Amino acid sequence: MRRWSSLRVRLTLGCVALVVVLNAGVLGLSWGLMDRHLERTVPAQYATDVASELARQYVLAVVGAGLLALALAWAGAGRLLAPVRRIAATARRVGEGDDLRERVRLPDGPQDELHDLAVTFDGMLDRVEGAVGAQRRFVANASHELRTPLTSIRAEVEVALDDPDATAEELRAVLRSVVETGEGAERLIDGLLVLAGATDGVPRREPVDLADAAGRALDQLGLERVPGRVEPVVVRGDDVLLTRVVVNLVENAIVHGEDPELDVRREDGDRAVVEVRSRGPQLDPQLVDRLHQPFERGGRTRREGRGAGLGLSIVHQVARAHGGTLRLHARPGGGLVARVELLADPLPAPAVGPAARRDEAAVTPT
Repeated sequence: MRRWSSLRVRLTLGCVALVVVLNAGVLGLSWGLMDRHLERTVPAQYATDVASELARQYVLAVVGAGLLALALAWAGAGRLLAPVRRIAATARRVGEGDDLRERVRLPDGPQDELHDLAVTFDGMLDRVEGAVGAQRRFVANASHELRTPLTSIRAEVEVALDDPDATAEELRAVLRSVVETGEGAERLIDGLLVLAGATDGVPRREPVDLADAAGRALDQLGLERVPGRVEPVVVRGDDVLLTRVVVNLVENAIVHGEDPELDVRREDGDRAVVEVRSRGPQLDPQLVDRLHQPFERGGRTRREGRGAGLGLSIVHQVARAHGGTLRLHARPGGGLVARVELLADPLPAPAVGPAARRDEAAVTPT
């Protein structure tokens, strides 16, 4: 039953029906004209025989045209639907197997809608393969990163338990180390949750003043002031995620560099920019290109246990979720410039937020 309902069968039957109807109509009109002509030109005793012969020939013509149309329509529909079958077969192999490298890759032919469909389908598979590959790498790295602190905690506790002569001070030192390791794991899990939320998109967009977000970020980091220029710029997005962008940019500059500077400004009328500059060792441009990937630390951190390698990954995902970009480039004298560009809200910015009062001052922990 399914075979008779296929698109190829329906196209073929539709073409045959159209040909038969058109032929029957033309021949019927011809028969009417011929019948009137026979009445005037052929004697009555012969008219019936001539009419019968013509009717037989007309029927044969209609049947022959229908059979020819059937053969041609079947072959034409098969050729026309070949790309569709190829796309369906590729989708079936991808769905039933685990190999995302399958592609349609239509041979050279007409650049029609089916060709566009195949190209679009291949492009979708490229993106799916990239996303799944990134997810698998992320899960593998996350598993490793979470296993490391747990292994460290277990080892320290086992060593303490195996030492019957351990003093109270030594046990307190072990507990302090366990707490610090646990805090690092907690920061890692928190970062993973934020990263997953940013990847899912921004379900609610509200006006957010980036100057206020910068002020809240410095408060969260325990910093009173940071050098730079912070101006009120309003964007549409999630307040918590955008505040996290500034937190991660500044924290990354502190952990991996020194002397961070923070700028928040509007450029070209419709572009909001959050830029953090830091000084430090000279960075390889190829390394800079990878810094937005999860768990890419770019070398040893200045403060052991602080860097989980997720800060810039979260910034990258949050910026993308808001329709923006994260741009990284090494400073000529050493250090990094991290720049987030977002679409600025055309509405006038509200009053200057608390971060604007922190311009041109040194980093001072509270």
